Amino acid sequence: MTDAERLLWLHLRDRNVENLKFRRQVPVGGYVVDFLCHEKMLIVEVDGSQHASQQLYDAKREKCLLEHGFRVIRFWNNDVLTNIEGVVARILECCK
Repeated sequence: MTDAERLLWLHLRDRNVENLKFRRQVPVGGYVVDFLCHEKMLIVEVDGSQHASQQLYDAKREKCLLEHGFRVIRFWNNDVLTNIEGVVARILECCK
């Protein structure tokens, strides 16, 4: 995991967010997602700069995840590292 993924995992693990169960590095439709909450059908992705150059791949991947019934939200590494409270608040908003 990246530093940003480790930091976010510290906040999501052990049902720290509204008692929701998040798992990390979960396979879905042939892809491995960063974080997943089955109860809310929510996938949380933390992206580094490499994602700026792989937009077509990410779009295909996200389409597949949506077809499996999941909602996908993305955060840049920098956002997680500099505004973890805001990131967790946004995840909570998506869980309601």
